Amino acid sequence: MKWILRILGVVVAIAALIVVVGALLPKQHVVSRQATYRQPPEAIWQTIMDYEKFPTWIKGVAHVEPFQSLNGYPGWTEIESNGMKIPLQVTEAVPPRRLVTRIADPNLPWGGTWTTEITPAPSGSVMRITEDGYVNNPLFRFMARFVFGYTSTLDSYMKSLGEKFGEQVILQN
Repeated sequence: MKWILRILGVVVAIAALIVVVGALLPKQHVVSRQATYRQPPEAIWQTIMDYEKFPTWIKGVAHVEPFQSLNGYPGWTEIESNGMKIPLQVTEAVPPRRLVTRIADPNLPWGGTWTTEITPAPSGSVMRITEDGYVNNPLFRFMARFVFGYTSTLDSYMKSLGEKFGEQVILQN
């Protein structure tokens, strides 16, 4: 019986330590990733703006529901494979060069913006995405920093885009 209490005590202590470390981490983070594609900027732009087709190429997106945006730019909700709903809204669009999207639900435990910049390159295009994000919950903050990494969603998105074009991309900071 004592060993069960000791194990339970260790589990509680580890959980408390994770929350304390998470609380000490900054809420805000800024990370960037870059990849080169063999596609012209216009092809990249067309693909990333056709949000209704995201489920066909973005891993983890099961369904997309458009919504009426108040700023005149597109808005949509991504329904993830696990059922999570993430509303996104375009806040700036300069075709085919610059796109800024933000998570449109302030009640989620995380949020922020993605600034996508597409520049022509001799072999196609270079796409850089900068995430200016925040994580409110200390447990999620710990997980984002030490388990998943701040760039995991960027990495998955950029690799999925490459796969959609039949390319294997190399990500850079």
